[in-house]
Amino acid sequence: MMKITSAYANKLLKSLADEKSYWEAQEASSRTYVAAVGEEPVIPKYDYSAVSETLKEIDRKAVIIKHTLNLANATAKIRVGDTEMSVDSILVRMAQLSSRKATLDTMRKYLPKMRESSHAFSSRNAVPEYRYTNYDPELVKRDYECISGEIMEMQIALDRYNQTFLFEADI
Repeated sequence: MMKITSAYANKLLKSLADEKSYWEAQEASSRTYVAAVGEEPVIPKYDYSAVSETLKEIDRKAVIIKHTLNLANATAKIRVGDTEMSVDSILVRMAQLSSRKATLDTMRKYLPKMRESSHAFSSRNAVPEYRYTNYDPELVKRDYECISGEIMEMQIALDRYNQTFLFEADI
């Protein structure tokens, strides 16, 4: 058993992914070779069983780390403001808030009255059309700032958790 933080677990997963990529590239370049008729072939060093076992062990470690991390994220509680939430709940909520924030960002950039582009320029009696906002821009601005603050508060809580909360992984 090894005590690790979420941040360290993610670094281990990245390292395992890099190692797996290396072994897959080695296998791809060594599993076949080309030889001309009548020439002595240059056979690359390749041991299918050893490479397969190495890849299997990398995958085994990754599964353990991801599962342990998922359990910790589902069960550990973090204080965000005056609320206690699990890490996975925070991640879901942050995604929801980020989506809403993107919509509000678009809305807050609209002018109260904007001329619409007319594609009927050839028409002599083209009447200009305008697009009007149908909401209170101050309310949108306040909601945008509130949601931005909520996301930031959650991110800070997650950052603190990722660096300090220890859990055990059997790797």
